[in-house]
Amino acid sequence: MNIILNGEQREISGTTVADVLAEIGLEKARVATALNGGFLPAALRRETRLAAGDTLEVLSAMQGG
Repeated sequence: MNIILNGEQREISGTTVADVLAEIGLEKARVATALNGGFLPAALRRETRLAAGDTLEVLSAMQGG
């Protein structure tokens, strides 16, 4: 299925947000997620199913000053 991941169209094989995070190697990372413009809490990632054309943003905190 095709989704928009961090602004780029991407073919994914997973069906949930948690599946996608595993596909891109971030299943254990502390990241924030937004689905179709709305914040998605980490507790809902395993049960939140994706549909073709969804927009998923995955953000990590940056350190520095």
